Amino acid sequence: MSENFAADVASIAALGEPVRRELYCYVVAQDAPVSRESAAAATGVAHHVAKFNLDRLVSEGLLDVEYSRPPGRGGPGAGRPAKLYRRSARDISVTLPERRYDLAGLVLAEAVTVAARDGIPVDRALRSAACMTGRRLLDNHPGEAAGDGRPDLVTTVLARNGYEPRAIDGEILLANCPFRSLAAQYTELVCGMNLDLIDGLLQADGARGRCARLSPGSDRCCVTITHDQR
Repeated sequence: MSENFAADVASIAALGEPVRRELYCYVVAQDAPVSRESAAAATGVAHHVAKFNLDRLVSEGLLDVEYSRPPGRGGPGAGRPAKLYRRSARDISVTLPERRYDLAGLVLAEAVTVAARDGIPVDRALRSAACMTGRRLLDNHPGEAAGDGRPDLVTTVLARNGYEPRAIDGEILLANCPFRSLAAQYTELVCGMNLDLIDGLLQADGARGRCARLSPGSDRCCVTITHDQR
């Protein structure tokens, strides 16, 4: 699972409590940060109930807090700033099996931007963008070299991006496709992008005699990592 999977699940689970969910929906529907008092009044709960649940939503990363005095009140004697709640800037998403449409969107957006800027074919820009994204996935992972009981870095990065890698008969099969819905509708485009992304990941790791190849199978990713036979 991805690195933030447990935290994201806990955050979403916090909304399973009806009062907490109603308070969250009220806060995020407002144009400006809201106080405990206004949230309590709007949802019909006691002040202490609103306080407890709003602070729980903050601790779970669903709401952010800021402090401010009401307009027109300032200086000595104005009292303490009020604690106000607003939607968190953090993105939270849980899909089972895990999907990474954000990753696909990043690759595609970069490819279109580069193609328009440099006047090159979109398919060429897409291959380059996918390969570079694969390299970045490994470069951004502060891991150590494999060996001495440490997991392979490539499989660790793939696991954290939803691929569910499994070593079978000397190959690494990817049991989950992070781009499944896109791949079902635009198979050639998305599977080609996926192949280049994983190839870039392998290149960043020094290849180590491994290569990515298209090997579609039932209910799994279209790419398999195997040993280069050349």
